[in-house]
Amino acid sequence: MKGTYIGELEELVLLTVGILYPDAYGVAVMDELDKQAGRSLNISAVHAVLSRLEEKGLLKSSMSAPTDERGGRRKRIFTLTASGKRTLEEAQALRTQMYNQIPRIALQFHQLTFTI
Repeated sequence: MKGTYIGELEELVLLTVGILYPDAYGVAVMDELDKQAGRSLNISAVHAVLSRLEEKGLLKSSMSAPTDERGGRRKRIFTLTASGKRTLEEAQALRTQMYNQIPRIALQFHQLTFTI
């Protein structure tokens, strides 16, 4: 895979940011990862991955307006960059290319029975 290497968790976070567009912020990403992928992460881990992906230029962020509730806080909203989109496309293409090279027989499993 050419370009920026990303690990599985980074790929899942990029995908989740895309899914949640335009409302991808830390807690929403954390909740969606748990819902979609069964990955239970603490918020610190999610923020670390989001920051790392932003440093790599795969995400960009901006601050939202304060929420309507009293004392509402602003949220850091993340979106994919063109580079982030391209990285996801390359990861998907590589996975598909490699999967398609597996001989069909390698994916067929038969129950073996032995008699003694």
